[in-house]
Amino acid sequence: MRTKTRHRRRRGAARASAALLAATWTTAAALGTVAVGAPTARAADGAAGQAFTISDPRITESSGLAASLAHPGVYWTHNDSDDGPYVYAVDSQGRTVATVTLRGVEPRDVEAISIGPDGRVYVGDIGDNLGGKWPEVWIYAFAEPAELRDQTVEVVRYRVRYEDGPRDAEALMVHPVTGRAYIASKRQGGGSLYQGPEKLSAAGVNTFRRIGDVPWVTDGAFSPDGTRLVLRGYFAATLYRWQDGAPAELGSLSAPLQRQGESVTFTADGRALLYGSEGKDSPVWRSPLDDGQLPDTVEPLPSAAPSSGAAAPPSGSAAPGGSAGSSSSSSSSSSDGPSDRALGVLFVLAVVGAVFGLRKKRRAG
Repeated sequence: MRTKTRHRRRRGAARASAALLAATWTTAAALGTVAVGAPTARAADGAAGQAFTISDPRITESSGLAASLAHPGVYWTHNDSDDGPYVYAVDSQGRTVATVTLRGVEPRDVEAISIGPDGRVYVGDIGDNLGGKWPEVWIYAFAEPAELRDQTVEVVRYRVRYEDGPRDAEALMVHPVTGRAYIASKRQGGGSLYQGPEKLSAAGVNTFRRIGDVPWVTDGAFSPDGTRLVLRGYFAATLYRWQDGAPAELGSLSAPLQRQGESVTFTADGRALLYGSEGKDSPVWRSPLDDGQLPDTVEPLPSAAPSSGAAAPPSGSAAPGGSAGSSSSSSSSSSDGPSDRALGVLFVLAVVGAVFGLRKKRRAG
């Protein structure tokens, strides 16, 4: 009975935190620190900005993104929980072009998706909203369909345990060259990166071993050539060089502020990142990489202007403190002091810090 009571308290705390996060996001939107609403036009091909909107009314908790290997311009995604054993293929217009049902699967908390060099789609049922209490989690794998249509597929289920005990996680990355699977755990103060066995086995338990520290992570992805790793959180992303089976940090990326930033993937050409969010009609943002951030096998474009790596605000939206396209007023305000947008971002971070501080205080009490 006590265990059930504790679980109810944890679920209640999780709901309260979600409500506080939603309130924070709403405040941020009012301050102009978060881009809200679908823009009237998509960003031009290759440019920073909104790439598409996931318009399927069934997809309200898009929690992972993976660029298809078999179908250019198509991305695989899935809901977080309370949906069923479904994976969706979405095209570059945001339209669902296939719904794949995983036969015999009863998902618990699906958080991530990745595609391996064997042409299989890997789905990470690795979330743990009880704070790391499940003795094991699972990875499901199925062959990426040759034809995009609604269908049911056979699945291989891999049992996963961590060498240092249960934990919450939202990022699964399968290396596109070696096929090795990695998981990044999610913690407020920073998590860990775990390496799976050289080859996953369906016969027994796959033990994932800790190989390094990571920030607060909600998703991650390898570049198509395997030389870069990106890990994102709600407010930022970090880029790493991947060499000899280990990450070396290259620097921070300016991830777009989203309602609940839950997903990231490289585009198929490796030149940009796509950032996704939970929510109905959730926008997916494209953020080109600078020359120094590009994967090793990707040549810089001769005529490409340097990019900040940050997503642009929605097309046609008003710039903070002025009308759409009023760049002069933006530049003048930045020279005089912090802009309204910058102050808004600081406010959001302060509120979020207060939220988690309050949660820690309650736990201590």
